[in-house]
Amino acid sequence: MEAPPLERKLAAILAADVEGYSRLMNVDEEQTLATLTSHRSIVDGLIEKAHGQIFGTAGDSVLAEFPSIVHAFNSAVAIQQAMWRANQELPEDRRMNFRIGINVGDVLVKNGDIFGDGVNIAARLEGLADVGGICVTRGVRDHMRDRVDATFEDLGEHSIKNIARPLRVFRVIFDPEGETIIDIALSPVARSEMSSSAEQSVSQDSDSDDEDRRVEVAFWEAVKESDDPAEYLLYLKRFPGGQFAELAAARFQNGGPGEHDPGVELAFWESVKDTGNPDMIEAYLAKYPQGQFSDLANIMLTELHAKSTSN
Repeated sequence: MEAPPLERKLAAILAADVEGYSRLMNVDEEQTLATLTSHRSIVDGLIEKAHGQIFGTAGDSVLAEFPSIVHAFNSAVAIQQAMWRANQELPEDRRMNFRIGINVGDVLVKNGDIFGDGVNIAARLEGLADVGGICVTRGVRDHMRDRVDATFEDLGEHSIKNIARPLRVFRVIFDPEGETIIDIALSPVARSEMSSSAEQSVSQDSDSDDEDRRVEVAFWEAVKESDDPAEYLLYLKRFPGGQFAELAAARFQNGGPGEHDPGVELAFWESVKDTGNPDMIEAYLAKYPQGQFSDLANIMLTELHAKSTSN
């Protein structure tokens, strides 16, 4: 039988887990399961409202992917605030609290599940969070710090199991008694990332072309100040021939992950190979001079230069 297709993409990932779940089960299994069911109905509803897709639901854990960092972050804060309110109605010994981690990174999709370093990092962040708290990566912090009514406490670098480089971790400081409003409508950036077939058909007329340009500008404005190379790679994947593509490629090259990561190299190559832009091909070769696609890149570059000269 043919193996199922393996998809690689960048995504915002939320990982959540119930603190002290085993202890609660030992005290009163039936009541704990009832509380978990009630709490999970709230959590799942908020994730779906924020356009998240739930993948992992084993026991007391939750794993969800979002088309936008903003939606993932607002969902996480809304979940913790909703849990605070729900717990006020329960005796103290029956209260159930979640820890949440959020990461934006590379994930693999196969057989209706997601995995990879992006997922592993989100799960490790969840383990570092306080009870009822949220921890995020630097990339999430940089993307969100001027957009939300929350602050971020730098917890320094942490060594994460099975992740080669130390990870900069931030604790989210928010009002647990507040109420975060989750926009039901997708933002332009999130809409562009989801890119439904309906939008693709509309994009054939001139009015839609103008909208596409506005979406690209909005996307770039959202990521252009980021210190996280994953943000620029996300732009390149969505707009490989965009008006900011050369600048995004240069910023990815200057601040991107190490060359040893074949997943990042593959994603970078996929974003530039069909652009017909020699600057983009050169950006790949500058980043990966001995990369797995370097020979092909050199051939393509020679052909592009020859074509340019003949014209």
